[in-house]
Amino acid sequence: MHDSLIVYTFAIFALTTLCILWRPQGINEAIPAISGAILLFIAGIVPLHDIVYIFKIVSGPSITIISTIVMCIVLESIGVFRWAALNVVKRAKGSGIRLFWSIMLLCFLMTVFFNNDGSILITTPIILHIVQIIRIKPQQKLPYLFAGVFIATSASLPIGVSNIANLIGLQMVGLNLVSYTNLAFVPSMIGIATLSLLLYLLFRNEIPRKIPDIQDSISDPTFKNHPLSGVKKTVESMNWPLFRTCIFLVVLIRGSYFILPAYGFSIEWIAITGALLLIGIRWISLKISPVDVLWKAPWYILVFAFGMYVTVYALKNTGVTSYMMSILDGVMTQSLMSASFASGILISVLSNLMNNLPSVMLGTLLITEIGLDTQTLQVAYISMIIGSDIGALLTPLGTLATLLWMFVLKKNGVAITWSAYFRVALMVIPITLVVTLIALNIWLWLIL
Repeated sequence: MHDSLIVYTFAIFALTTLCILWRPQGINEAIPAISGAILLFIAGIVPLHDIVYIFKIVSGPSITIISTIVMCIVLESIGVFRWAALNVVKRAKGSGIRLFWSIMLLCFLMTVFFNNDGSILITTPIILHIVQIIRIKPQQKLPYLFAGVFIATSASLPIGVSNIANLIGLQMVGLNLVSYTNLAFVPSMIGIATLSLLLYLLFRNEIPRKIPDIQDSISDPTFKNHPLSGVKKTVESMNWPLFRTCIFLVVLIRGSYFILPAYGFSIEWIAITGALLLIGIRWISLKISPVDVLWKAPWYILVFAFGMYVTVYALKNTGVTSYMMSILDGVMTQSLMSASFASGILISVLSNLMNNLPSVMLGTLLITEIGLDTQTLQVAYISMIIGSDIGALLTPLGTLATLLWMFVLKKNGVAITWSAYFRVALMVIPITLVVTLIALNIWLWLIL
């Protein structure tokens, strides 16, 4: 391809990434993503048949994530997350240390049952409210806030459906959710446990030993709503039959992701069905129309993912991936261990430079063209997701979830600088990344 087109593609890619991270005038990240895609299409770098292929790849994962966030909106509106917050406080029983571990458990479960971005939007305001009403010093708030963002983001690793970056390349490497979970679940849980322990050791002196009983404050109607909030509910006004029905349905839908695809059902249609059922049940029980869902659902995710994939695919069409393949080929084909560490570290570095979604997209294109055998290809992909979900946490721009976290904190008047974030992340993330990759290789040795 002509050198001018290569320079043009690099310029569009760099400008698109910069605008997504900077968001001038507060524009939605989907706008620069789709703008870059349109410019690349007009220039003929990504032709129409590639556009159709990319849409087929991106649409399913995007619809799955959107449907999951829709379920979050419905559950929040009936008071489920307020109930979860109250139980976090009850479990603390006046202990700051027990509150620390309870918050990490809450964030883990929110991500596992929904997704990392939705978990950040749900749990961060809850954590902010808790640390505000127990009136602790600013430095004592940090353990709870950092535990929330790190665990909520890394918890998307054990099962593939909790993060769009995890889902985007599953079919391309011959994995489904069951095979992904078989390979990733045990190593990722070891990684999350390592991260949790490191966070506790790092912050053990800042965590208050005693905290006041705050459960009455949590159940107060003035509890500050999070960005997905639509209807204010107190715990006392909870519709318990509706609550149990909705929780049962969420668990059923989550389990169906691993069972029904074997019978020909696609994950996105399972997710859509679950979202529609929750909306319908709420409408019948509480007479709340779906209007709030239509307004608050992040429809832009499909546009964003599609635009970013087109932009990354343009790098492939200009030959950039071929150059990178020539560098990686020797390392990737040596052994499963070398392939896993090369993939995990590569995506960690790329993610912290330009965000994890385009990094995983680019990495997937790379490993599928090197000519790896199926086993090595799948291990390399799992390692990339480890780098995307854990290694990317080294800087705030590594994941959309951490950028959302910084935004929510700033909106609520909590100032955590990028340098302060990096100092904490540097102490826990590299160690966790290496431990998780080692755990993956040990697990592979045991099961393969």
